[in-house]
Amino acid sequence: METFRARFADRVGTPIADSRALHRASIDHVAEFWDAIWDELGVVGEKGERVLESPEAMPGARFFPDAALNFAENLLRKRDDSLALVFATEGGTERKLTFAELAEEVRRLRAAMRALGVKAGDRVAAYLPNMPETIAVMLAASSLGAVFSSCSPDFGVAGVVDRFGQIEPTLLFAVDGYVYGGKRFDTRDKVREIVAQLPSLRAVVLVSHLEASSALEGVPSAHRYADFVAGAPDEPLTFERLPFSHPLYVLYSSGTTGKPKCIVHGAGGTLLQHLKEHRLHTDLREGERLFYFTTCGWMMWNWLASGLASGATLVLYDGNPFANDGRVLFDLADREGIHVFGTSAKFIDAVHKSGLEPIHTHSLSTVRAILSTGSPLSPESFDFVYEKVKRDVLLASISGGTDIVSCFVLGDPTRPVRRGEIQGPGLGMDVQIWNDQGERVVGEQGELVCATPFPSMPVCFWNDPDGSRYRAAYFERFPGVWCHGDFTMETPEGGYVITGRSDAVLNPGGVRIGTAEIYRQVERLPEVLESVVIGQPWDGDVRVVLFVVLAEGVTLDDALIRRIKDEIRENTSPRHVPAKILAVPAIPRTRSGKISELTVRCVVMGEEPKNVEALANPEALEHFRNRPELTS
Repeated sequence: METFRARFADRVGTPIADSRALHRASIDHVAEFWDAIWDELGVVGEKGERVLESPEAMPGARFFPDAALNFAENLLRKRDDSLALVFATEGGTERKLTFAELAEEVRRLRAAMRALGVKAGDRVAAYLPNMPETIAVMLAASSLGAVFSSCSPDFGVAGVVDRFGQIEPTLLFAVDGYVYGGKRFDTRDKVREIVAQLPSLRAVVLVSHLEASSALEGVPSAHRYADFVAGAPDEPLTFERLPFSHPLYVLYSSGTTGKPKCIVHGAGGTLLQHLKEHRLHTDLREGERLFYFTTCGWMMWNWLASGLASGATLVLYDGNPFANDGRVLFDLADREGIHVFGTSAKFIDAVHKSGLEPIHTHSLSTVRAILSTGSPLSPESFDFVYEKVKRDVLLASISGGTDIVSCFVLGDPTRPVRRGEIQGPGLGMDVQIWNDQGERVVGEQGELVCATPFPSMPVCFWNDPDGSRYRAAYFERFPGVWCHGDFTMETPEGGYVITGRSDAVLNPGGVRIGTAEIYRQVERLPEVLESVVIGQPWDGDVRVVLFVVLAEGVTLDDALIRRIKDEIRENTSPRHVPAKILAVPAIPRTRSGKISELTVRCVVMGEEPKNVEALANPEALEHFRNRPELTS
């Protein structure tokens, strides 16, 4: 990072003494910054003459409009016998692939795809776990310029068809099943139903994960994965270099309020953002081991995959993160020597409440950074990590999203970690917090915006020919500025505290309250495992309603209700105190682990959610429906 800092400072003629000054220079000299990222981080491709066209247009700015590159070529720069992938499940480490072996698998897959007629712009879909084949399929598709899109195999049929059906894939890779929590789940019947509803498919390739001889009877165009690659023509691995913004991925919004939006991300923007975040914000080095607990239905899988571009070894895990009494991921970190350990705020909180103290049960000697995302990381979780997991570690809460397949605010190895705060903004990202009048504020909550263009803005939404849905999603609140939809505060020290999604913000008596402000207080109590809070329209205003999941053997009696209210009142304000507190056995979450506040509010108001397939546990909604306590 120091080399990059010095060379960039030399380019713009500015001494850069600290990371805040570096960030200021990166947004004052946008073109120079991204030009330096390309050069100094070693992007493979033809850069062209121009770095940024129409810099004042948002949307509409174009980065590297003359460039030609290939995403897979950049991820497969290494072809040696160093490790590229380590694959583990609940049962332990199963397979390891070198860069040479991965490149050979990609070569065979690419040739087999070409033999089917797959070409640039075609869609290749994957209904697969987080396993080596998924990485190889993505790289093979990208090498041809095909567009890759994935869902994890725990998605139901409707959820998959709602996503893949919109993009009309040519080729589908699917798995025969998976193991979770010690149970085997055969997915072949689901795959047959999915295939029947995707008429665009030319072929289906079944990856064997449960049974070595798995086949997909009744589907004429189905191939076993082993047969598919074995029958490929013998041709060299080459890469189709295409424009900077050529589509690479289609990712999907959560879809809890309707059919998921199909968000198209370009190859160049994704590559540059991930290189920047891995190398400059995570200090990821060649040969280090990068792990993130994720499924292939969450953008963190895409983020993880890009670690290959830095020469890192990816540690892939498929299974229950709480296997072996919550120890399985810490066992994996010790066994495989993980350097960067990525997970969710929910996982850290759950480990905390389980009573596990990895600092006493595991070495974690190689772990130098722990990354957390998915929801805000509470101050108490910061305490837990440093007291009960590892003391000499960089704990980086990071936040961005599917919309940008990267981060707006994240870690910084050169800044101090402050309890309860995200360390700072991403380099080259003009992150600001604005009030309702469109004025920048510090020390108070407002909307997280990005005031100038950045390379990983979506290329477009699928089936949005005039761009109206894209503009409505991000640019209507403040014209010409990206409004992300996170209710956030910038601290005087330059850190960030995210207090919830803007569309879930509570508004009792006209005072805007971020939901995370309440969660932080409630979930400090040992009696409460987790919670969800909504605003219920009531008597011409909005009242705050809190639902809690209680620890085993705990009852929500008057004494506990008083304790919860007192905790909230003493640490926030009287406005934050819920009018109603109710117990539920479970809280609905999206498949990436985020609490679905909008769906809960929808059910409480007597409406039917539009897309329960987006939820990992839709059955939990029944606990919120027709509650008599909410009628008075």
